[in-house]
Amino acid sequence: MSSRENTEAQLKRRAARNFKDIEVTRPDWDTSETVQITKTIDPNWKFGGGANSAYAQVSTTATSARHIAIDPEAPGRSFIDNYKLCISAIVPRPIGFISTRAGDGSSENLAPMSFFQLVNAEPPMFVVGIVSSIANAKDTLRNLVETKECVLNVVSEGVIEAVNSTSIDTPYGVSEWDVSGLTPVYDCESVSCGRVKECVFSIEAKVESIREFESRRTPGAKSGTLVTLEATRFWAREDAVNEERNMLELSVLRPISRLGGVTYGRTTQVMELPRPFFEKDLGGMEVIEQLKAQRKEKQQV
Repeated sequence: MSSRENTEAQLKRRAARNFKDIEVTRPDWDTSETVQITKTIDPNWKFGGGANSAYAQVSTTATSARHIAIDPEAPGRSFIDNYKLCISAIVPRPIGFISTRAGDGSSENLAPMSFFQLVNAEPPMFVVGIVSSIANAKDTLRNLVETKECVLNVVSEGVIEAVNSTSIDTPYGVSEWDVSGLTPVYDCESVSCGRVKECVFSIEAKVESIREFESRRTPGAKSGTLVTLEATRFWAREDAVNEERNMLELSVLRPISRLGGVTYGRTTQVMELPRPFFEKDLGGMEVIEQLKAQRKEKQQV
């Protein structure tokens, strides 16, 4: 085990040590929660209006607190400091629950990745960031390098405990399918690995490219890997997808996102904001000039 992996393992053990003692004091999961569509925070907001009322309400010092510059490579600052800061700030993050298979077919892997995102629609492209080098590859990365394929499964409320269980530090070759109790379905049309039956939406994908990142702290060493994937098939549960097969019902999907630390989020309240048009909604260049003048006046006060 590398020093980085050892540090990560220590952090996980420390976080889990007294977790059940803390969890027992918290409210039960509210199964009655449904997805509610609300108004925006300020339905009367107008162009040039700046921050809404929530800006000042989240903290008593929101309008007076200064911003602090943080150098990610400052002396004494560890990569764990940067990791913890970034995962607490870049939220919520979608979870790519990835199913892969070893090159020789001898083992299968199932793992959640929160450095995951859709990056293009034509063709449908996704990226997954893995905090390890190819030389010291985690199971998912090793399998992606060997087979160039996977299944991306979207995480919903109904599978979150099972998904989290697959982040366990099993030895290579031990299947997280057994750990999680989830059901593999081997009906994929373009890849050999299984999709998760209990997931509402899954994506068969092929590796488009793999790029490693070089460590700033240890020049010459590789510290992470970016995998770009192209979708080759979509699988949507029939009670979640519309007739045109171009949209999922949020109340059925019930997505879970990743936040900072060991925290996950659910989506139960949303708002809609149509994209504005420059001429029709804003009023064109004449209004832009007025807004420029207003902003200049504010800066001079």
